[in-house]
Amino acid sequence: MTSLNATPALDCRYRPKWHYAAERNWLNDPNGLVHSNGVYHLFYQHNPLGDVWGNMSWGHATSADLLSWNEQPVAIPCDEQEAIFSGSAVVDTLNTSGFGVGGVPPLVAVYTSAYSPASPLAGRQTQSLAFSTDDGATWTKYAGNPVLDRASADFRDPKVFWYDGDAGSYWVMAAVEAVRHEVVLYKSADLKSWEHLSTFGPANATGGVWECPDLFELPVDGDPRNTRWVLVVNLNPGGIAGGSAGQYFLGTFDGVTFRSETTVTEGMQADDSRMPDYGWLDWGRDYYAAVSFSNAPDGRRLMIGWMNNWQYAASTPSQGWRSAMSLVREVRLETRAGRPVLVQAAVDPFAASGTELLAAGPAPLADGVQWLPVEASGDVLRIDAEFRPGSAGKVGLVLRAGESDGVPERTVLAYSGVSGESLSGESPSGESPSGELSLDRTASGNVGFHADFPSVERVPVSLDSSGLLRLTVFLDRCSVEVFAQDGLVTLTDQIFPAESSTAVGLLAEGDGATLVSLIVTG
Repeated sequence: MTSLNATPALDCRYRPKWHYAAERNWLNDPNGLVHSNGVYHLFYQHNPLGDVWGNMSWGHATSADLLSWNEQPVAIPCDEQEAIFSGSAVVDTLNTSGFGVGGVPPLVAVYTSAYSPASPLAGRQTQSLAFSTDDGATWTKYAGNPVLDRASADFRDPKVFWYDGDAGSYWVMAAVEAVRHEVVLYKSADLKSWEHLSTFGPANATGGVWECPDLFELPVDGDPRNTRWVLVVNLNPGGIAGGSAGQYFLGTFDGVTFRSETTVTEGMQADDSRMPDYGWLDWGRDYYAAVSFSNAPDGRRLMIGWMNNWQYAASTPSQGWRSAMSLVREVRLETRAGRPVLVQAAVDPFAASGTELLAAGPAPLADGVQWLPVEASGDVLRIDAEFRPGSAGKVGLVLRAGESDGVPERTVLAYSGVSGESLSGESPSGESPSGELSLDRTASGNVGFHADFPSVERVPVSLDSSGLLRLTVFLDRCSVEVFAQDGLVTLTDQIFPAESSTAVGLLAEGDGATLVSLIVTG
């Protein structure tokens, strides 16, 4: 067992401090997220033999606080018959599966078997089970696998939960027919025998295959009498920023059928003209395959995503390991502009142990870049900033600025007023946007490893009723995660600057802007 990122031989300037990365080799989609006996289990797609995709197995890490992770042995390895693709895990409290021993509920993993040419089911993707009777330490594949076979080559990514409502009490599985852009729902009494319930889709973004669905219920504004069901559908490519992304629908679920209240376009997407109007989990390039934890304490809905993009995932610069997870996020539904929307807040690595490095404001912002003192610089920071843009053309933050081999480096997070050119659609809150938030990594450091990596991500954003823009930024050694307007908008991008590029600055174009407050924590 190894602590997060504590292997010096594989350490490098890009290895994150607070984002989970496997000790070595390849990592992608989070799988089997479950809380049991005080421990959070993070399983994930993993290649135990190399730092590119292949030999898909379930890697495993555990945490008591969602921040410090301990890597465990590979949980469910591939073999000559099957690769172990994405799925979920549940605590079978009632032992409906019969896998429990001595009155102790088993953990049951429901995963996609991707059968190899050596298998009698070669070319198919089916759903299978593995179970653990020692709280996730070891896993046994069910002898009766597969438990659900549609004779399909693209039927995958089961997310299973216990439904208890007017229609009854049973397990529900949400999986995808990926190339048909469908979420298929099934029910089961025992996790072994499954009955089809309904099918959702295609709808909204269909520019790539649908993957990694999730379905869960949330109260609106914390009111248990007013709830909506959230259907998450990841897709690749076809994301709002290009390549991989996650979208979500809000609606109702009666135990049989999910009915969306936020569908913008029915059927296959005709063009990109409505893209900004869809519900996006994140407007950056690097937040994909996001799914939530089962059995999280206190009813919290906690999600984590793969912090990468299939456009360039195999090319990112690293040494002996590749890819990391996002910070864990708590998601909630809040009413904004008269309608419920998804808001997100990171599980904060600085909350318990961070040190305030700088506090400033209120103060007017002069035209140009005002560099913060060196003690407020760094490669691992939390930055909380409130701006009143006023009449300035642009305000924001310059991050990870410096120079490498004579070449300037910087990542720019900036808000600008409505230009009428790049801005289209409504803001995620449903309002007419008063401006646009952008994250520019075109000069962020090493951007030459893939043609698709240099990019500028943009999202329509409305200032609040008092004209304020609120930003919370989490910087790690290879990433920027932005939460704007109290988590209404998120932007997640990888960056690969030089170790010496640690400066932070305040940006304004023109006069009239005010820095209301700034807190830098390290």
